[in-house]
Amino acid sequence: MVENERVTPPKTKSTEANLKPQSGEARVDQLITDMRAGKRLALARLISKVENRDPDLNEVMKRIYAHSGKAQVWGITGPPGAGKSTMVDQFAVYLRKKGKRVAIVAVDPSSPFSGGAILGDRIRMQQHTSDEGVFIRSLGTRGKHGGLSHATKEVVLVLDSAGFDHILVETAGVGQTELDILKLAQTVIVALVPESGDSIQVMKAGLMEIADVFAVNKSDRPEADKLVKELITMVGMNDHDENSWMIPVCKTEAVRAVGIEALMESVDAHQAWLTKSGRRDEKSRRFLKEEVLDILSERLGRTVEGAFQTRSGLELLDQMVKRQIDPYSAADLISGV
Repeated sequence: MVENERVTPPKTKSTEANLKPQSGEARVDQLITDMRAGKRLALARLISKVENRDPDLNEVMKRIYAHSGKAQVWGITGPPGAGKSTMVDQFAVYLRKKGKRVAIVAVDPSSPFSGGAILGDRIRMQQHTSDEGVFIRSLGTRGKHGGLSHATKEVVLVLDSAGFDHILVETAGVGQTELDILKLAQTVIVALVPESGDSIQVMKAGLMEIADVFAVNKSDRPEADKLVKELITMVGMNDHDENSWMIPVCKTEAVRAVGIEALMESVDAHQAWLTKSGRRDEKSRRFLKEEVLDILSERLGRTVEGAFQTRSGLELLDQMVKRQIDPYSAADLISGV
């Protein structure tokens, strides 16, 4: 035998079977099995499939759905500079002390070139990198004007099915475009700082409509007490009865973990109220309705995009350019109306 010659072992039936590429369904099943067993790489790959709108997406979502519906989903929103990332970091510390598994979805403004997240909130939460009970993922808004892409909502479903107790969704913090968080999260925490302006600015941003809990962060700064009083007055102006939720206003200094425990108690109280009042099911119905509408909208968008790649589609575009047909009539032709 020639020295250092590589010897190839004979192939057996078992080795031949292992060499065969897995089908799409088998591959998805294996990833979901591994994810449910706590393997983080499998979870990361499933999330990537969702975010990249992979061909396996339909199978992934169909197979995980039965395992979802158990996690508490909190939304953390507010203007840039309100300290949302620091606050989320403190939430994770608090929940981990209680033995809860926590997933954090940090929604960043998308890169206009790659479509990916560009801020990288994971860098701000380095203390959790070695904790198997915390999973952090940054996602881009991908140009979605409501602040949350369809992929973000489905990533939350994946994390829910992976067995996390709490899923914290931190929005990109672009003010009045953050209303989508209301449809996704069960409890929405709106973080403000004294410099974010008076109560009129809060009303303009639509934050009264989406807040379940107000957190006046950096409350050691001047004007903090004034903002707290204004918010309490605004909350009191809303119609309330014994069955409605009175939005609490909490003072925090997230950097020093001041007020975090009281804030978490307010969130827990809201979660209990959701169950007692029946609003939890109401929110779930609203979310699922939006999910089906998003799926149909996405499918229709791909169909229309494909139609414009055909000869008849290109001719239709030419006719619109020449003003021989209007866009509404073109849409009727494509949809078959």
